[in-house]
Amino acid sequence: MSFLTYPIAKSAPVARSVAIAALMGATMLATPLTAARAEQAVAPQNQAAKAATNETKGETVEQRITNLHAALKITADQDAKWNAVAQAMRENAGNMDKLVAATRTTPSQNRSAVDDLKTYERFAQAHVDGLKNLISSFTVLYAAMPDAQKKVADTVFDTSERKADAAAPGKQG
Repeated sequence: MSFLTYPIAKSAPVARSVAIAALMGATMLATPLTAARAEQAVAPQNQAAKAATNETKGETVEQRITNLHAALKITADQDAKWNAVAQAMRENAGNMDKLVAATRTTPSQNRSAVDDLKTYERFAQAHVDGLKNLISSFTVLYAAMPDAQKKVADTVFDTSERKADAAAPGKQG
């Protein structure tokens, strides 16, 4: 995900990255399941570092909420609607944390390939459910935004793929 590696000096890509991170929340943990399992088998000493990283997920969600609030230029009048978005983000992160914890109760050596695929399915479903939850609350907030602020939100949530498609030879943006 190269769009998440832009330097901080570029404000639009940073805001976009914050928005994408907010949407995905802790679900990014689920994507590299196979790689994480391979790392556990190869280097078990890294488990303590991973556990320390996972303990800070609540702070990370709060930071994403704060950053997204600033990037979207949420006004005091919009705070009630924004709070629903922030709550959805917290719920999504909490649900993902529970799923990660439940997954870790089964030692990797006791899981088959089918078990791993079923685990991935649970993470994917949690991701979809989380997006539905977030979209529901964000739609209400977005509808209450004036056009200028909607353009800011559109820019924040814009993905590099649309810009790359528009810049591709033979395509007009």
